[in-house]
Amino acid sequence: MSALDIAFFSLGIILMLAGAAGAFVPIIPGRPLNWLVLLGYGFWSDWGPYGFWTMLWAGLAVAVGLVCDQLAGAMGAKKFGSSRAGMIGAFVGAILGVIFLNIPGLILGTFFGAMLAEIWFDRKEAAAAADSGLGALLGCLAGGVFKFVISIILTAAYIWLVLSHGSAPALPG
Repeated sequence: MSALDIAFFSLGIILMLAGAAGAFVPIIPGRPLNWLVLLGYGFWSDWGPYGFWTMLWAGLAVAVGLVCDQLAGAMGAKKFGSSRAGMIGAFVGAILGVIFLNIPGLILGTFFGAMLAEIWFDRKEAAAAADSGLGALLGCLAGGVFKFVISIILTAAYIWLVLSHGSAPALPG
């Protein structure tokens, strides 16, 4: 590998790890970023390390991850008795929490967003609203862990595929 190949490969690893961080930071599109790194390095290397089938399987993993992410939060919230308002509150709380307090804000915002929405909009008692908040939080955390695992698998696959290939072509010229 040339120095430029190593630089692009290293940048790919950094972006892949940023994608893994996207599992817990809502403003980073984690798995789509992982897939785009695979796509970009594929173009860079003339598809030497991998090709169509790798991109197809990676794309399916990303799609399944996106669907499961949405379902995990909703299922967790519903299992603990959350209403639609509680699920929306959890989502809004997570976004506001991460903006103002980063990762702790994501956790607190998800819980308190669901809880406050249940109290204000569905007129639930504090204990029932807290259960909804807990369900939304557990669903959010389960979805985050699932997204993280998918991103780490894609990152490991990227590293393995590129390193097992041995080299990528240098830029012409």
